[in-house]
Amino acid sequence: MIDLTDVDAFVRGDYQPWFSWLRENDPVHWQESADGSGFWALTRHVDVSSAYLDHGTFRSFGGAMLGGSYRNEADTAAGRMLVSSDPPRHRLLRQQMHGAFVPQMLASVAARVSVLVEAAIARAVHDGGCDFATQIATELPAGALMSMLDVGHGDAHSLIGMTRRMIGFRDSSYVQTSGDDRLRLASIQSEIFDFFYDLISMRRKRPGSDLVSMLLTAELNGRRLTEEDILYNCMNVAVGGNETTSHTASSGMVALAENPGQYARLLKDPTLLDVAINEILRWSSTNAYVQRVAARDVEVAGRTIRQGDAVTLWNVSANYDPEQFVDPRLFDVGRAPNRHLSYGSGVHRCIGAMLAHLELSILFRKLTADGLRWEVSGSVRRVRSNFILGISSLPIRITASS
Repeated sequence: MIDLTDVDAFVRGDYQPWFSWLRENDPVHWQESADGSGFWALTRHVDVSSAYLDHGTFRSFGGAMLGGSYRNEADTAAGRMLVSSDPPRHRLLRQQMHGAFVPQMLASVAARVSVLVEAAIARAVHDGGCDFATQIATELPAGALMSMLDVGHGDAHSLIGMTRRMIGFRDSSYVQTSGDDRLRLASIQSEIFDFFYDLISMRRKRPGSDLVSMLLTAELNGRRLTEEDILYNCMNVAVGGNETTSHTASSGMVALAENPGQYARLLKDPTLLDVAINEILRWSSTNAYVQRVAARDVEVAGRTIRQGDAVTLWNVSANYDPEQFVDPRLFDVGRAPNRHLSYGSGVHRCIGAMLAHLELSILFRKLTADGLRWEVSGSVRRVRSNFILGISSLPIRITASS
């Protein structure tokens, strides 16, 4: 049986055969949930991309993640967090947050990430190896947080730990999994809010050019954002950045290790790097799905979706659709064109897409340009989640070539 709520099936990798069958036989699939509710799952590239673009029908106010908020009927972030808002508020909010992604900020992030990655790789070479997922990949979001929030390296990693536990709230390698899942999730979210509440208090006294200071002075239709609005959107940026680039980096390392011919091709032709990053993004599909809510009755591929129904757009299925990608099960560092949906599409295309691409480029340029030799040296442990397809542990052996 296909059960898209079975997180352990995603850890085992059972989901790709499921999606292959669904795209061919039941592309708009109704998935029953254990609590008696359910949701629609769109699995073909054409339907997922169309739903992204039809933000009038497929609304974002329900939150991006199934069960992602401790709630009854409505997500507490509805209309407040960028990812959980719809036009016109979404457009206005995005305009205010755009200042955190201007060229000057990207340059600052690039400089910090470069220093952190250089140091992390040097330590790994000295030690003969490391856990790439925890000791190198996490330096990508750490550098971004340090620049965007104007915090220290230790605070950045503390926040990364919190967002790791939030996404891995059902993963025993991150949290104690006894008790109620949703209460545990709410508790972890409260930790993140406390972190940002303290930061907001400091920026009120000593404002700067960081994201929190920008949000404190931001206005939508002549009104300042409430403190809750600021907290939600700080969480939006932190979770979105922390839980995508680092996990994508780890998945990219596994892909290169499992496809040595493609890795050799990239080493031989460094000009392929930008194209290869897009293939890593497609292959990883780290953000497996996003949730929408139908604003009206609509028919998709012969199935009637009713107003109020939850609808999930499965990026991880769309990115492997053979109707869009030639031989999608082939990892091809030269794949072009590559219309992957890992950043979403339309008005909700990831606001940090350029930043993520920059971070990944810095890392893989370093790994491919300096004559480093590395290999996976132990068991790969995957995050227990069907929302973020991440890697929590990736032991590698790494040396500098003589």
